[in-house]
Amino acid sequence: MNEKLFSILDSYYDDMVALRRHLHQNPELSFEEKETPALIEAFYKELGIEVKTGVGGNGVTAVIKGGKPGKTVALRADFDALPIQDEKDVPYKSTIPNKMHACGHDGHTSTLLHLAKALHTIKDELHGTFVMIHQHAEEYAPGGAIEMIEAGCLEGVDAVFGTHLWATEETGKIQYRTGPFMAAADRFEINIQGAGGHGAQPHKTKDALLAGSQLVTSLQQVVARRVNPVESAVVTVASFIAENAFNVIADSAKLIGTARTFAPEVRDLVEKEIGRVTEGTCLSADCTYEYNYFRGYPAVVNHAKETDYLVKQAAQIPGVTIEESEMQMGGEDFAYYLEHRPGTFFFTGAKPEGVDNPYPHHHPKFDINEKAMLIAAKTLGSAAINYHEEA
Repeated sequence: MNEKLFSILDSYYDDMVALRRHLHQNPELSFEEKETPALIEAFYKELGIEVKTGVGGNGVTAVIKGGKPGKTVALRADFDALPIQDEKDVPYKSTIPNKMHACGHDGHTSTLLHLAKALHTIKDELHGTFVMIHQHAEEYAPGGAIEMIEAGCLEGVDAVFGTHLWATEETGKIQYRTGPFMAAADRFEINIQGAGGHGAQPHKTKDALLAGSQLVTSLQQVVARRVNPVESAVVTVASFIAENAFNVIADSAKLIGTARTFAPEVRDLVEKEIGRVTEGTCLSADCTYEYNYFRGYPAVVNHAKETDYLVKQAAQIPGVTIEESEMQMGGEDFAYYLEHRPGTFFFTGAKPEGVDNPYPHHHPKFDINEKAMLIAAKTLGSAAINYHEEA
């Protein structure tokens, strides 16, 4: 059955590319998606596939029922874009200023739609039921996954699989990992209030910029001296805002950053320690402060059985190489699906042809090798149609 599915998918490749490029030219930001879910709905309706819109907000689900009894497998693709100006010189460049598919979600969407079309074509020969989850708002917490789950997109589902086209890895490479794979992604904000004044009279001020500078350095102790070295964690201060006149001592300063962890206890520790270090630093500078910690997506933790199964399926696809991935500090709200159902999330290499140093995800010149969509569709498809054989 794999060979038949693969042959059908190969015949869809040109359409897959055309749809991906249409989506690339017409990106929509998280929680603002209107035309994209409408396009997805129309695609399914034209095929006569059961489709539901407005799932948890802007999400879309479609259900394909095989002609034989079996398990229910969910496959997920996200479809939101980013607030980035597209700087590529290609015919399918974004037509909307400051909005761009800079992470491959356009490719995810076209991949899943054409896989669904292929499954529908051979549905009478297949075991089980296939749920296509088209998710909005992956890029911006709290994300669309948790809303779609609360709306029932996983009801009756036995397993869930998802992939991310990964432009920095060779096309044809499948990267997997059992257990913790992608990190919990949190955000923190620290507002420091001092007493500003003239740059020539520092003794009459409480320098918020100096306190903030000391805090940036002190926060490095959280990972270096508070987290067990065998655990993984990152604390990054990514934004530092204060007065900018050359002769003014800052009255206030604002620090914004991210914390990335895997273990829940390390996540708790990092949140607590950032607050403790902030308190001590501001006390020594005689400044007050406000500290807010916002929890984003939890860590993506892949299930062992489903990950092993996925690797076996991928190994049967011509031209695919398989590699165990290191843990990644990027975040993904696919984590929520894995908290509710067994499954796995993996990377599909999508490095553009002839490019030694591809632009990374979220870069204004980001692009993918569109042939990776076929690899992703075949991998997800083989995992879906053969899962009924699992005990």
